[in-house]
Amino acid sequence: MNLSDPKDCLYCQNNQTLHELMIEIAPLSVSRLFLFKEQTYRGRCLVAYKDHVHDLNMLSDEERNAFMADVVRVTRAMQKIFNPQKINYGAYSDKLSHLHFHLAPKYEGGPDFGGTFTMNPKKVYLTDAEYQDMVEKIKEAL
Repeated sequence: MNLSDPKDCLYCQNNQTLHELMIEIAPLSVSRLFLFKEQTYRGRCLVAYKDHVHDLNMLSDEERNAFMADVVRVTRAMQKIFNPQKINYGAYSDKLSHLHFHLAPKYEGGPDFGGTFTMNPKKVYLTDAEYQDMVEKIKEAL
């Protein structure tokens, strides 16, 4: 298993790279919610576990249930605001082994509908005002 060191972890270090990639929206019960700045998949978010845990299977049943409850809380808010046909869940962590889920809304006729979402297409970025509007709507819907 490829285990990363918390000292090298962008979630644990809360470093500049993290803030270049995403905007922190809110703390949840056992995790942190982020809006992914690259918005090819309109409304894309990320939920990162509060502690440096390498895999979902390392959590106790109680911790796992709390984390998945956070994920569902976020996807319900995303569904309400963005109304996608489907939300894709991605939990890869091959290189950065800190438990986190990418939540990518998919829209019929939109990018990669019917296929796997692209990790970072680097195509669609919004204005600060548009990001702020999304963040506020997500906070309200939580």
